[in-house]
Amino acid sequence: VQLQASGGGLVQAGASLRLSCAASGRAFVSVVFGWFRQAPGKEREFVSAISRSGGSTYYGDSVKGRFTISRDNAKNTVYLQMNSLNVEDTAVYYCAASTYNSGSYNYDGRYRYWGQGTQVTVSS
Repeated sequence: VQLQASGGGLVQAGASLRLSCAASGRAFVSVVFGWFRQAPGKEREFVSAISRSGGSTYYGDSVKGRFTISRDNAKNTVYLQMNSLNVEDTAVYYCAASTYNSGSYNYDGRYRYWGQGTQVTVSS
């Protein structure tokens, strides 16, 4: 699976951004997708994940209620809508894909395929 993330940028606190992750190389509907982020000097953090059907979504505590993950199986693309951004959201955001049938959605070891990352910077 090849992943191409896009949509990052520099925004002010309170603004919104939508990240996209275009996937290719495997039947899109067979893949679980996740978003992770990593800020300078910090460990990689789980942000969100979505099941194969899109019927189940998962969020890290720090983004619940502000971020929404979705997938468009017709476009082979996963989205992360980020609202009410704050300075603590500044990080490189990575999309990831898993073909495994087990494992926690928030465990980065579950995900075999990773995109190149897109930078999100939120200024105060």
